[in-house]
Amino acid sequence: MQRRHFNLAALAALALPALAHAQPSRPRIEVYKDANCGCCSQWVTHLQASGFDVASSDVDDTGVYRRRFGMPERLASCHSAQVAGYAIEGHVPAADIRRLLKDKPRAIGLAVAGMPAGSPGMEDPRNPKARAAYDVLLVGKDGATSVYHRYPAVTG
Repeated sequence: MQRRHFNLAALAALALPALAHAQPSRPRIEVYKDANCGCCSQWVTHLQASGFDVASSDVDDTGVYRRRFGMPERLASCHSAQVAGYAIEGHVPAADIRRLLKDKPRAIGLAVAGMPAGSPGMEDPRNPKARAAYDVLLVGKDGATSVYHRYPAVTG
């Protein structure tokens, strides 16, 4: 009987790492948004559809969180988020957040200032493929920015 328990335990120990790799991790992102903002809710839906575990909170002032995360006010948008210690400001596409988590740069996080048409959460239902040109900015620890990903305009 002891040998059987040992064998089962050994099999379980061997299988656990394989199971951990078989199930993709769902990064947890905490989103702070205005309850009355539809585009914020659509951005949350975009993140969920892209495999993020989203904890969404309606708040009176997203600036409180933006400042707490160290995101410069000049990059303000309608929602602020945090994932794995990085700040995410505005309509940043999930693919760019995943790249950030993979690359792990020394940075505050990513930002899409304003509310560019066609960015995630800002799609036009009449022309869902159309978008304005916009940049996802990498925000350095000193607040300086560089283009992390450039999205060209698409007329749909």
